[in-house]
Amino acid sequence: MAFDPIAVFRALADHDVAYVAIGGLAATLHGSPLTTGDLDICPAADPANLERLDAALASIDARIWSDREPDGVPLPSDGVLLAQAKVWNLITAHGRVDLSFEPSGTRGYRDLIRDAVTFDVEGVHVPAASLADVIRSKEAAGRERDRAALPTLRRLLERLEDEG
Repeated sequence: MAFDPIAVFRALADHDVAYVAIGGLAATLHGSPLTTGDLDICPAADPANLERLDAALASIDARIWSDREPDGVPLPSDGVLLAQAKVWNLITAHGRVDLSFEPSGTRGYRDLIRDAVTFDVEGVHVPAASLADVIRSKEAAGRERDRAALPTLRRLLERLEDEG
């Protein structure tokens, strides 16, 4: 299945889900040359938003993904249940989507939305974590792939700050 984050963004917009794109795709929106094969989002955790998120996920056939279940297993349709885990790794009709309610180094949606930047992606308004917040989260995560991306992201942030 081809990775199509725009289709996921459309589903989130169609269901009026409050979220912030995070991780590699957020960095790409800011101009990073690094590529990613999944979409990471940090949704707002209020009950009404979780119900909208649940509907959006159902519309893109979201299933729980794991190495042992690469095609996924059914995701219980329950917005309240979504908030019971800090991270959900999903596979959808449009590729991998990871939900993180409290990304490393952050306090979640309310923290990230303050400095988020909204991008127009093929007519869809996509709120993305600021590049500084992406860097902060990758530093805190400490995974090898995140550490490898940090020099590129820091140079991009310096360039963007120099450009004003």
